[in-house]
Amino acid sequence: MGIFAKEQSKKVVVNAANHGYKPEVVTFKQGKPAQLKFIPSANMGCMNEVVFKDLGVDVKLDGQKEVTVEIPTDQPGTYNYACGMDMFHGKVVVK
Repeated sequence: MGIFAKEQSKKVVVNAANHGYKPEVVTFKQGKPAQLKFIPSANMGCMNEVVFKDLGVDVKLDGQKEVTVEIPTDQPGTYNYACGMDMFHGKVVVK
C-alpha cells in the first residue's frame, strides 16, 4: 500500500446551539476508504443522534467521545444525514 491508498478522514463538529453541523458539506474522493468523525459538544439536544437513511446508519452521540461513520466510496454520490428529529442536516459528497 502506497501513500495514495491512505484512508480519508474528516471531522464534523456537532453543536445545536451553533445551528448544526460544521462543516455542513464534506467531500471525499471516490475509491479511497473514508471515515466521517462526528465531534460532539456540550449542547447536543436532538443532535445526540446521527441518521444516514441511505446507508442504514443510526448512531448515538453521547456528548463525550467522537463517533466514526464509514462512508462508502466505491461509487460517486451524495449521502444526506440528519439529527434524530430531522431538524439539522448535512451531506457527504463522493466524487
